[in-house]
Amino acid sequence: MDRREFLALLAKAGVVASLSGCSSLAGSRPEDLYRLPKFGSARLLHITDTHAQLEPVYFREPSVNLGIGPAKGQLPHRVGKNLLAVLPAMSPRLEHAYTCLDFTEAAERFGRVGGFSHLATLVAQLRDEAGGALLLDGGDTWQGSGTALWTRGQDMVGACNRLGVDVMTGHWEFTYLADEVLANVAGFSGEFVAQNILATEEALFEGVDVYDEDTGHVFKPYTMKTLNGRRIAVIGQAFPYTPIANPGRFIPDWTFGIREAELSELVETIRRSERPDAVILLSHNGMDVDLKLASRVTGIDAILGGHTHDGVPVPVEVRNASGTTLVTNAGSNGKFVGVLDLEFGANGVSGYQYRLLPVFANLLEPDGDMQAYIDAVRKPYLEQLGEELAVTDSLLYRRGNFNGTFDQVICDALRERMDAEISLSPGFRWGTSVLPGDVVTMERVLDQTCMTYPETYVRDMKGAELKTILESVADNLFTPDPYYQQGGDMVRTGGLDYVCYPWHDFGSRVTELRLKDGTPIMPDKVYRVAGWATVGSASDGPPVWDVVADYLRDHERVSVDSLDTPLIKGLNNNPGMVA
Repeated sequence: MDRREFLALLAKAGVVASLSGCSSLAGSRPEDLYRLPKFGSARLLHITDTHAQLEPVYFREPSVNLGIGPAKGQLPHRVGKNLLAVLPAMSPRLEHAYTCLDFTEAAERFGRVGGFSHLATLVAQLRDEAGGALLLDGGDTWQGSGTALWTRGQDMVGACNRLGVDVMTGHWEFTYLADEVLANVAGFSGEFVAQNILATEEALFEGVDVYDEDTGHVFKPYTMKTLNGRRIAVIGQAFPYTPIANPGRFIPDWTFGIREAELSELVETIRRSERPDAVILLSHNGMDVDLKLASRVTGIDAILGGHTHDGVPVPVEVRNASGTTLVTNAGSNGKFVGVLDLEFGANGVSGYQYRLLPVFANLLEPDGDMQAYIDAVRKPYLEQLGEELAVTDSLLYRRGNFNGTFDQVICDALRERMDAEISLSPGFRWGTSVLPGDVVTMERVLDQTCMTYPETYVRDMKGAELKTILESVADNLFTPDPYYQQGGDMVRTGGLDYVCYPWHDFGSRVTELRLKDGTPIMPDKVYRVAGWATVGSASDGPPVWDVVADYLRDHERVSVDSLDTPLIKGLNNNPGMVA
């Protein structure tokens, strides 16, 4: 896709004017960013992957988000200047929002993003100017912070209720126990939908709690909403691989999957029986999966997606057998609100405008009621959250296909505190950023580690087993078929370097494994390896946040001078990498 093709897409989406208008913000008022001209008769607001960040944060966009094969150069696999190259000129503020370029300097200039009190102000404004709007949440909302873990997600249920979320689906929500998930859903004022979560036959026989005993759906598959006289169907698509990517032991009675055939049949049924003006899929598949799904399932007007944390400023129009489906993804950590305005004709949706609005905390007044709620939720935990562990001399971040600097700190802590040669840390996408010179508090450590299976381990592994682990994760990340991408980025490594060929086949992507001192990893030699977050049975080591916190307390200052990250070969000039 070249610049001309991309601008043509933007023009068709009705966003060239808004984005090029934003380019004038460098010489006008930044608050104009949130003044959207009215379009159409139905407005959908979309947030996703906020990961329980109630307060404003810093969040660095990835410098590596590789597209392999046909995905090369396509959204969402453009980063940094490679993304800006196919967009209209825009203000430095927006360049900062969409990219990782000069992140530290830009973050100091433009401030923090997100925060539920600032989100509340923006959502209310966007609703008022459109005469009402539906607020859809793509999930990964009730996990990701200390208070979310300690309240088992209830703090975020309360925040979502106050924000006015109308419809929601999930993923990390299912890493609490099943009874806790159901209690949270019951306490949620909106509707929790998921067409692709069914109870097992054994669980149904035993009378497990489900939404529909005849179909086995654990949650309502879809809901109908009326907005300004228009009937909008919203179908839920939870993360298909939850019991694989996360512990199935927490939700043993539920089965997941993409369930493409069932989704197609459901869309046909809704179109036939409900006569909607628009059909929306609220998805937590990940954007590449959504793009493939949109090409194969007809009758969906738009997919509002999550999971992969891609902040994409324009939807992708995907053609299929009966028309076109828009595919979007609205970033993470409360940093963005997607705004989809729909116009209707005799045969349904006839036009749209889409904007991905960054939520700059210093441009939006906090909502008083929401902030009072947040303060009350956090008050019992302030001493623990605010403990100062160390000062960082480096920018600490996570997001990216390979290692991040905060991941390096975790890997270094595991090796040092657990006396291991090698450390492994999951390629989670959630986790906030810390600027150089700032204090690393316990809250920032919890942002990277706070989950319901944080136990660490130390075990002996042969070199061949290490290679198998790396190959398996690389195949999950870089397999050409998106339906086999099961979530997350590459496992982070400490004390271990290797060469990676992402475009190769399984078994040949990872080569030249070496210890940090350059010693080759031998297939039959045994190495002492530390890690955390086992998906099968729980490990018996201390929670990882205690290991990292002790490491930081001991060092007092932290500096990441180099990353234990693979050497990537065979991908010259890939737009998914910042040069």
